[in-house]
Amino acid sequence: MKNFTTKYLKSDIKAGLVVFLVALPLCLGIALASGAPLFSGIISGVVAGIVVGLLSGSQLSVSGPAAGLTAIVLAAIASLGSFEAFLLAGVLAGLIQLVLGFLKAGVLSNYLPSNVIEGMLAAIGIIIILSQLPHAVGFDEMHEGDYFYINAAGEHQIFTTLANTVNFIHPGAVIVVLVSLAILIAFLKVPFLKKIKSIPGALVAVLSGIAINEIFKATGSSLAISQDHLVSLPVPETMGQFWNQFSLPDFGQIGNIEVWVVAITIAAVASIETLLCIEAADKMDPLKRYTNTNRELKAQGVGNMISCLIGGIPITSVIVRTSANVSSGGRTKIAAIAHGFFLVFAVLTIPALLNKIPLASLAAVLLVVGYKLASPRIFVHMWHNSKKFQFIPFVVTVIAVVMTDLLIGVGIGMVVSIYFILRGNVKLAYFFKKDKHNEGETIHMELAQEVSFLNKAAIKQTFVHLPKNSDVIIDASNTVYIDFDVLQLIKEYAAKGAKERNINVSLVGFRKEYKIENSATHVTSMVSDNGSPVSPSQVTNGTKVPSNVLNVSELEIA
Repeated sequence: MKNFTTKYLKSDIKAGLVVFLVALPLCLGIALASGAPLFSGIISGVVAGIVVGLLSGSQLSVSGPAAGLTAIVLAAIASLGSFEAFLLAGVLAGLIQLVLGFLKAGVLSNYLPSNVIEGMLAAIGIIIILSQLPHAVGFDEMHEGDYFYINAAGEHQIFTTLANTVNFIHPGAVIVVLVSLAILIAFLKVPFLKKIKSIPGALVAVLSGIAINEIFKATGSSLAISQDHLVSLPVPETMGQFWNQFSLPDFGQIGNIEVWVVAITIAAVASIETLLCIEAADKMDPLKRYTNTNRELKAQGVGNMISCLIGGIPITSVIVRTSANVSSGGRTKIAAIAHGFFLVFAVLTIPALLNKIPLASLAAVLLVVGYKLASPRIFVHMWHNSKKFQFIPFVVTVIAVVMTDLLIGVGIGMVVSIYFILRGNVKLAYFFKKDKHNEGETIHMELAQEVSFLNKAAIKQTFVHLPKNSDVIIDASNTVYIDFDVLQLIKEYAAKGAKERNINVSLVGFRKEYKIENSATHVTSMVSDNGSPVSPSQVTNGTKVPSNVLNVSELEIA
């Protein structure tokens, strides 16, 4: 396959191992939070890694069961009455996603503003940190990976859980997380350890956590971490028990309208979350590649169909796994595929060993991932390198995602971003530079390639603030399209508005179909007989346009 390369094989395998360590408890925790069998989370993780990894066009995105779907899955299983009926809804959701891919619905991701994507990433980083702090000190009330923890009453629980954490601190978990963090930071900062490319720091941190807790147990120490605070993977005793963990959809429910409602809901939410993650993954890509989002929807659709056909829960592209992949050195889809095979190997061979991993060690891995996403340097960068119409939507998105959930938060950020985009269309930098343009000067207004109705208010305000007794050249030499309302505005101003303030208006480069007849002595229409534009230097009396002109390229919003 043309998308495969072995150039980054070592770093990809290492990243796949790290993603596996992060994904294992997430698969189990999200299945638990969704009210589904624990093994269904493992099934979805394996299918997401291997099947979606093979079919996806993204080189960095890693898929799996997503926290954003937990509430939907939990409610759907209860309303449909059986897990098997829900599996049918999942298969249908995958089919809908496949159809959306063929309908090229992935193009919607191109309309997501970069500041909103940046805000979403930073918010996810903050949420990862907030959700892992309780696990880091041995208080595991929140399900692992459930970043938007909502209790049965529908209340947001992250901050309540954090407040309760101080009453349940386990010294052994604190020791494990501190040692694990020290190891992870050392692998990032110590020159000698940074050169060791074959051993991921996350693996060393996790193995150290296991060793520390086993020592605590062997010595009978009160610092020992109990099984409640370790990874909990189902351990079948026979092959029969293993195969019994798989489930099949109840196709007899195909005529149930509720099943179709659930399917459409899952397809919509999973597709939106996937497109958001793909945009984020492309932004994090050190090699600056772009993903075909329509192909991604098809891959996700096939993945969901297969996952739910054999008893798994729905999957999406997931930012946490993707972030762990990128930060661990993953550069191609081999990392995502490898993490799927690691899941298979671990479930079949070493489930007992995996059940010795303290959640505190895994929390340390995720805390580092979260910090990289929400580093203070990102906020400083956005402040110094972005105008306020970029920074404000960024901050609003961060706060909204943290305080609500991913989709609502991004929606709020989009609304704020659109507001500033529209506001930018009616407010020109000219207002701040008008002191540079005095009476008697020649002012050059260069129109955009396309002048839409959104430009009308901006051009109108510019006309209002032009100084008296000026020569104004409105240059449409590079303009392909002018909205009718804007054309009428220019015509009326040239004919009447300019006369009142003794402003001479020259129209340069307007194509024949946009030719404005001279209706006042103050208007000079600069179009040749054959419709070709006249150069600005050929303005009245052959006088060359001065260099200190108003460049209205800042109007070029179209």
